[in-house]
Amino acid sequence: MSKSPHEQDKDKANSLYVTGRFQQIPPKPGKDAKRPTLAAGAVLWKGDVDDPRVAIIHRPCYDDWSLAKGKLDPGESLPVTAIREIFEETGYTVRLGKLLGNVSYPVLDRTKIVYYWTAKVLGGHFTPNDEVDELRWVTLEEAKELLTYEVDTHVLEKADKRFHLPAESRILLVRHAKAHDRRKWAGDDNLRPLEKKGLRQAEMLAPLLLGFRPEKVYSAVPDRCQSTAAPIAEEVGVSVIVDPLLGDDAQPDEAIARFDEIIADGGVSVVVSQGERIPALLQHYSDTGRLPLPMDEVKCKKGSVWVLSFNDGQLTGADYLASALPVK
Repeated sequence: MSKSPHEQDKDKANSLYVTGRFQQIPPKPGKDAKRPTLAAGAVLWKGDVDDPRVAIIHRPCYDDWSLAKGKLDPGESLPVTAIREIFEETGYTVRLGKLLGNVSYPVLDRTKIVYYWTAKVLGGHFTPNDEVDELRWVTLEEAKELLTYEVDTHVLEKADKRFHLPAESRILLVRHAKAHDRRKWAGDDNLRPLEKKGLRQAEMLAPLLLGFRPEKVYSAVPDRCQSTAAPIAEEVGVSVIVDPLLGDDAQPDEAIARFDEIIADGGVSVVVSQGERIPALLQHYSDTGRLPLPMDEVKCKKGSVWVLSFNDGQLTGADYLASALPVK
């Protein structure tokens, strides 16, 4: 008997593997190629990181067991998609953790690329629905046995490594959104405001960062930094902590000492800084931590985010989100 297109896709997916390097937006397809379908999801977990339980879902329309995920909707960034799809499929609210990379496989005449994070369950409950009729909380080994697709087991293997080193502190290090041209601004540079695109970047950063459930929001002094920080602070329900030691004008040693204090406080914090300070901080924590970064490849676009994980004050994880604007 010939296999259905979906069964053929299953077989193709089983031969593929997880790519570990994060790209916010895949390269543009060639002239005659079709743009890939983007999706996002997560390895949902609860309990103790030494012995976590992870969620796998059964989809009746495919009669398969998989990880929670779904396609990008218009106007979304990938972390926002992950949070929305998790809630729609499982009913759980979560905190995004480490980016695990992406998987890709053919679906009909397109390539589907799915980005996965770890996601700790914070609340909610599962109710069977049209997309998912059963959810099971199982050990990692049990999940690997139950999952239909081998490609999903590779995602779990990456998650397993992250569970062994849970972040004690996470910093969402943001470069301020796009401001008016410095060359055309005659006044105090600290008062140079965001331009139209920058205002949109700041607005879109709020839902992206909210998925990581930050508890505090810091900003350097310039208005463009504070205006970038304001929307997420409003969403979290906190005031922006303005600190001159977090901007370009601070002395390097003082800036590092202040950043060390924020790391030592633990939890998840947003820090909005500037284009000279951020690479210097990344260089320092790359040199002194457990995760050396390829500094010649490090980027720091306006409106971008570095999701930095720390253990014992040392850098142990770094994910770069190039833009909060919707993926085109």
